[in-house]
Amino acid sequence: MRALVVIPTFNEAANIEEVLRRLRDACPKANVLVVDDASPDGTADLAEGVAVELGDIEVMRRPGKSGLGSAYRDGFRHGLVNGFDILVEMDSDLQHDPAALPSLLEGVEGGADLVIGSRYVPGGSIPDWTWHRRALSRWGNRYAATVLGFGVRDATSGYRAYAAGALAEIDFQTVRADGYGFQIEMAHRVLQSGGHVTEVPIKFGDRERGESKMSSRIVVEALVLVTWWGVRDRVLRFRR
Repeated sequence: MRALVVIPTFNEAANIEEVLRRLRDACPKANVLVVDDASPDGTADLAEGVAVELGDIEVMRRPGKSGLGSAYRDGFRHGLVNGFDILVEMDSDLQHDPAALPSLLEGVEGGADLVIGSRYVPGGSIPDWTWHRRALSRWGNRYAATVLGFGVRDATSGYRAYAAGALAEIDFQTVRADGYGFQIEMAHRVLQSGGHVTEVPIKFGDRERGESKMSSRIVVEALVLVTWWGVRDRVLRFRR
């Protein structure tokens, strides 16, 4: 099965070359699409330089910073148009270990519609996080699972692989959330469409270089959206 790894970037010059080299070592046959939002630090130029050396790496240059969800939507459209069987989400900051990628691909090849790299299944870990950061993440995932009524333990994880058919089924182009909200809604839609979701353990590292793109706005957006989706689903069930 042909796999395309979609990697959104904004000011990741310190990491992008290492990410691409480690990804190629882990999955020599995977194709890569770097979706860069006009990084002023030259991330796209560095990625194109590595692409010449390694091959099967494309760089999509977007005119400005449009958000994580938008980058994945553009990347997924590119992958479906070009006939890829598996579409992968992966960060560019080395918090997602490329060595774990084969286990995600194997899950889709084994029949799953969505395979999530999970911090909260046996074998998963977040060794560098403080206890209160870990507690907040766990609480957020449990809240989403309870409100939306699914059994996914790490719905906010951004390291995941989709079967192309599942993406086409859920109309992902209408998903407008960013960050955590995007990840939760995508998993929710796969499950609502009858898709099979599995989780495989990953070790989630801490960012070593560069600045985090996460903000309180993204966290609040996810909380509000999850609550709204839960209310909406209950109203629709009641009406039926």
